[in-house]
Amino acid sequence: MKNPLRRPPAAPLDPVLVAPMSTPARPELTGGRRVGVLVQHGFTGSPASMRPWAEELAAHGYAVEMPLLPGHGTRWQDLNRTTFADWYAAVDAAVDRLVAENDEVVAVGLSLGGALCLRLAADRGDDLAGVVVVNPAVDTLRKDVRLLPLLKHVVPAFPGIANDTKKPGVDEVAYPMTPLRAAASMFAAFKQLRADLPRITVPVLFFRSAEDHVVDISSSRALNSGISSRDFTERVLDNSFHVATLDNDAPRIFAESIEFIERVTTRDAEQG
Repeated sequence: MKNPLRRPPAAPLDPVLVAPMSTPARPELTGGRRVGVLVQHGFTGSPASMRPWAEELAAHGYAVEMPLLPGHGTRWQDLNRTTFADWYAAVDAAVDRLVAENDEVVAVGLSLGGALCLRLAADRGDDLAGVVVVNPAVDTLRKDVRLLPLLKHVVPAFPGIANDTKKPGVDEVAYPMTPLRAAASMFAAFKQLRADLPRITVPVLFFRSAEDHVVDISSSRALNSGISSRDFTERVLDNSFHVATLDNDAPRIFAESIEFIERVTTRDAEQG
């Protein structure tokens, strides 16, 4: 007799849609400066959620490194075999490449990608001219998160969190499930990140959706109370949900982030 709870493994995500991106700087478009940008997707997501932004940055002459985080872009079961340390190692290596080949480097990220950018800013502030984060996750009001250390041993995954957008017809190309072992690692790392937010002194541009069904207001409160940057700007997005990089406010995010990158990298060049 077949087990009704047993399902065949989900088909892997389309490798073309989730492919990473790496483009060199075009200093002829940036006043002779070589500027690199790390572009990072979120938890259970993929580069598809960030590709329009990455392409816009590349069109302005910036070098772009957009990694596919370990455990992502295949099947959700693979994500349960990775941890926050694996994801951070991937973004750390991408920043190494950008630092080696460019004059200035900025990190931009969505959700977990934003948290990874903030982790970089706390650890490697001297290597970054600034950070742009969109609905970054560093905290939560959800009570069930406290049970993850136990639940991860008995439940492999919860229903997914993908495609939280106000704009219809959007697909961020993400997993249909939220793997609990990976989630437990992520939330454990957020606790240390919150403790280290005061170490962040680089300029920060923070976009937050007024209505977000994935990341709640606790993350905004943590950033506003914890980050030490004197150059800290919070922008509220009124026409987008969590995946704002693919939502109605995406053009605003792209335009304001490019203005920010231009300002912080030019300022550093002038001070240097």
